[in-house]
Amino acid sequence: MRRTRKPFEGSEASQRPFETIIPLAARVNLQPFITYAEGDEVPLAKEIVGLSGVVLISWEHKAIAKVLLPAIAMGQNLPGIPRKWDGNRYDVVLRFDRAAPGAPWSFRQLFPRLLSGDSNLPMK
Repeated sequence: MRRTRKPFEGSEASQRPFETIIPLAARVNLQPFITYAEGDEVPLAKEIVGLSGVVLISWEHKAIAKVLLPAIAMGQNLPGIPRKWDGNRYDVVLRFDRAAPGAPWSFRQLFPRLLSGDSNLPMK
């Protein structure tokens, strides 16, 4: 884990993304990478597109559809990418895949349905 600052320290930003990822990280015995905070979506996306393998991001939902997803897609038109986050949805995994670094992305929404009332319908 590389940490340049404590997440959301001295900020009014939501603690929820950090609180979401900590139990999962503990369960799979990984340390979260918490260098970026809300407002760092573009540098985060730049780092993500340079990686290979699996990357899981837990983020402030209002910035996901508005900034982070377009920054990852880098202008590629990908069907199914939500343009606005549905404020009632916390049950969706947004997945980008590509065959090789630099290759075009594919995108899909996943619905693990872990809790009663979770939906299996995509966000618009």
